[in-house]
Amino acid sequence: MNHWIKSRNNQILLATCILMSMLMARLFFLTVVQGSDWSETARNISVKKLYTVAPRGQIYDRYGRVLAGNKPSFTVHFSAGELSDEEINREALQLIGILEENGDLYRDNFPIVMDGNGGFYYTFNRTIQDWLAAQGMPATFTAEQSFNEIRRRNNIDEGMDKYEAQSQLQTVYNIYPPISVKNMEFLETLELNSFLDRYYLDHDLSAKDAFLSLREQCQIDPSLPDSQARKILMVRNELAAQGYRRYIPATIAKDVSDRTIITIEERSSDLLGVDVVAESVRYYPNDNTAAHILGYLGQISESEKESYMEKGYSVSDMVGKDGIEKKYEEILKGRDGIKSVEVNAYGEQTRIISDTKTEKGKDVYLTLDLELQKTAEDALEQALLAIQKGGSFQSKWGNYKYGTAYSNANVGAVVALDVKTGDVLAMASYPDFNPNLFATGITKEDWQSLQGKNLRDPLSPVPLFNVAARTAVQPGSTFKLVTATAALESGLDPQRKLRDGGYVKLGRRTYGCLLWNRYKRNHGLVNLYEAIEVSCNYYFYDLVSNKDYSKGISLGLDRSMGIEKIMEYAQQYGLGLPTGIEIAETVAPVPTAEGKMKNTKSALRNVLFSRAELYFTKETIANKEKLNSYIDQIVSWTEENPSYSETLKRMKNVGLKEDMQDTVADLCKFSYYNMAAFTTGDELNISIGQGENAYTPLQMANYIATLANKGVLNQVSVVKGVEGKGALEKVPGTKMNITDDSIFDDLIEGMHRVASGSKGSARGVFGNFPVTVAAKTGTAERGGKINPPDEVEYVKKYLSRIDSRLRWSDVEEKMYSLMEEYPEVYQTKNSAVRQAVMLLSNGKVTAAKIDAYKADYDNFAWFVCLAPIEEPQIAISVLLFQGGSGGYAAPIAREIIAQYMGLDQAYTDYDLSTTITQ
Repeated sequence: MNHWIKSRNNQILLATCILMSMLMARLFFLTVVQGSDWSETARNISVKKLYTVAPRGQIYDRYGRVLAGNKPSFTVHFSAGELSDEEINREALQLIGILEENGDLYRDNFPIVMDGNGGFYYTFNRTIQDWLAAQGMPATFTAEQSFNEIRRRNNIDEGMDKYEAQSQLQTVYNIYPPISVKNMEFLETLELNSFLDRYYLDHDLSAKDAFLSLREQCQIDPSLPDSQARKILMVRNELAAQGYRRYIPATIAKDVSDRTIITIEERSSDLLGVDVVAESVRYYPNDNTAAHILGYLGQISESEKESYMEKGYSVSDMVGKDGIEKKYEEILKGRDGIKSVEVNAYGEQTRIISDTKTEKGKDVYLTLDLELQKTAEDALEQALLAIQKGGSFQSKWGNYKYGTAYSNANVGAVVALDVKTGDVLAMASYPDFNPNLFATGITKEDWQSLQGKNLRDPLSPVPLFNVAARTAVQPGSTFKLVTATAALESGLDPQRKLRDGGYVKLGRRTYGCLLWNRYKRNHGLVNLYEAIEVSCNYYFYDLVSNKDYSKGISLGLDRSMGIEKIMEYAQQYGLGLPTGIEIAETVAPVPTAEGKMKNTKSALRNVLFSRAELYFTKETIANKEKLNSYIDQIVSWTEENPSYSETLKRMKNVGLKEDMQDTVADLCKFSYYNMAAFTTGDELNISIGQGENAYTPLQMANYIATLANKGVLNQVSVVKGVEGKGALEKVPGTKMNITDDSIFDDLIEGMHRVASGSKGSARGVFGNFPVTVAAKTGTAERGGKINPPDEVEYVKKYLSRIDSRLRWSDVEEKMYSLMEEYPEVYQTKNSAVRQAVMLLSNGKVTAAKIDAYKADYDNFAWFVCLAPIEEPQIAISVLLFQGGSGGYAAPIAREIIAQYMGLDQAYTDYDLSTTITQ
């Protein structure tokens, strides 16, 4: 034994065994004898992570006045932590009860709702149904059917690529259907699928089955009623939405009351997963002011979640959805704070483990002048309200009486630019909205109040829409300055007098001045200055044609003078091109022969599809592929424009009913083939701002700024600089291809006469104004009829006047018959009811007769100007939808000029822009 002990290896082995025995004994003592005590201690101490959302960077005007700031608020967070399902469910129900008791709003993004009759539905599906109903489409429509119907309504070529069609809908027609063109699914359907995927549920699961499955997944007490279970699922859905970052607390309520804060603190031992944290929420101190420029915030949608979370966002974060808030989201967004604390069983903090402070987002400085913006918005609203009633525009510079009321003048826009820089000084659209509604999450009621009231009328008011940057319409006579520029550059002597012959006759149609069209009078002999002053259409017909129509001889201008040269100068003025502004804008290209041909072919294709049942045989309609082939064949003849006899001959072999071949031949030949190519009539219309011209108020303001700036086209900007990065670097302006800058002096002289001349259309507004102003009015004609919200109700109401022989019961029966027999052609009641009337009348009732009792669109009012003439500083454009005449918009511009020039300044500017370099 002694010999064994003396061995060093055996000594080490013995010592190891003794130590292991002691450790085992100690472990037995701690885990068995004192196990319950240590377990209780562990339960009494836990670690919590408190997240604080960083304040967003503020948005200032050019003088450092706050446009979008932050205000202190208290937010309720819920963290699952190490809580059991039972504890989560209990605390979630208690929390919602506290919030409801104190009248605080909470986030309800759980998309399964009870209908009150024991049933359930997905909110995503209800949103789709509501949209389809508002569009007058069947509830059974798929996303693809809906998209194709919208294409047809807007005459977008059936053969056009779906992505190109989507772009045209957005940029030309300002239509944004809630459809993913890539997947050809409703966006809400994709959101629903994402929600179901989160819980590994089948996509075809009913709302009720999904609800019951989630109750089971979350181990909710079966004895709880569904209404209470749903409150638990609301909270758990916010937690689950965090995805792989579920350790981050979910935001349940923002801007809660003091009573809620006190109650949660008092019951903290029962609400271990609940915390109230001090945060800042977005606040717009001027409410609606500059709303369309600033944009608004919104919760991250399911479709956006992945991309935002890759950037470190929480699903609970509010992000920019439009305007500057969206464009500069990653700059305005700060870095959130995280505090790790140790708490005991009562929820009391025992120590701070780590604390990462929040870091505020960077501030953004705009080029806007807050006071000028307010002036623009107030003047725009006052003018529209006064025009609707035929009232007066009240101003210290003189009241302006609107002699004729235009009740539909309820949409408008105004833009004011710095002539030398292209900076946006003010940009207003009416109606507008209060972005504060979105700061903590907008309610369904408020969201609904901001939607258009008549989705079938593209001109109906939509408060969220930025008319100034995103609505392109005909500019009317304000475009004549472009035509004059091309003519002057082609050698026109501005003093040369041309006789106004009253009208130009082309075939059966006449083109004349307003003076001729109304009173059969003319302006006599006029030079360029006088033609601009009185807005003589005839004079500009002479210019675009390079012809003195009254004498029947050439004007002798450069041979390049014509519509193509005018369009070249239109683009040099910035028309039909992006302005460069940082927020979203619409750009419609300048008119071209190719564009007109394409649009005509698209319109013909759509009209043939919409009247397929009337024109084509049943055998043809039954074979969709053959129908498409025949229609494509008919449309393909547009460029060839065959003679009428040849057109009629061809119609015998394209699947048409025998008694409809003459009708279709007439339609194609005289309404489409003959109209597809650029004609002299098109050139006359385009030269005076009608026809296929379409520009936004923003583009028009930049056009006038370029004219005032002696032909230097600046890139438009609404952002002055960003904190820490300094002022934005300006791109040098582009000089127009003009041989002599005196051309602009000639144009301004004519514009001066509009504002101050004895015959100027704006002399009543600027005649005694202390600032010299050069201006141009424009009255743009808007064709078509105002569609009512429901075509079926309209037809039912006026059926006896449309065709007294028809009975509504027969029309209704035929309508449903068409939709059932030809579902691919008549996908909505609105289209089917019209076709039913035409069929039952044996073709005697035309589309025009059906529309005869709908209201016409009133003319659009345009006004553009620059001031002061001696050294132009500001350029302004005003557009009033259905505002009657251009002069009606002039008082708005006068108020802006007065404010800008300091004529009635009552505030002090503080130039804080230097802070952007700090």
